[in-house]
Amino acid sequence: MTAQTSAARTRTTGHFTYTDWQERALGEEDTFPRLAHATVVNTFAGGIEAARTTCEYTIVYSTEKTGTFTGMELLTGTVDGRQGAFAMEERGSFDDRGSVHCTFEVVPGSATGELAGLRGTGEFTAEHGSPSVPYTFDYDFG
Repeated sequence: MTAQTSAARTRTTGHFTYTDWQERALGEEDTFPRLAHATVVNTFAGGIEAARTTCEYTIVYSTEKTGTFTGMELLTGTVDGRQGAFAMEERGSFDDRGSVHCTFEVVPGSATGELAGLRGTGEFTAEHGSPSVPYTFDYDFG
């Protein structure tokens, strides 16, 4: 974990792993574009510590291996030692090489406990086959 403080924001880093991925097609499975839904469980370590998050994605496959997604994730745990819960909105894309790029933002007003007032944005890039995904998260408290 690395935490750097600037005048307005703190940057923290870490990694996450997914422990469950349940995906189902919505509509025709062999046509494109194709819509799908995924329920995912992640575990975060580093600046964000959260076990067994709740995450829901809506996915649009442009081809068998490319597309975009949006999602919401609920995390309960800590951010740099402060305890609470918050929700993140996620948007990303994936390519035919197996790379996934995602940006995320704290849902305004969703943070509780010692995290009340949390605002922040982050990103990650996941590479196919990698068991752990590094992330960065820039945050402050409003």
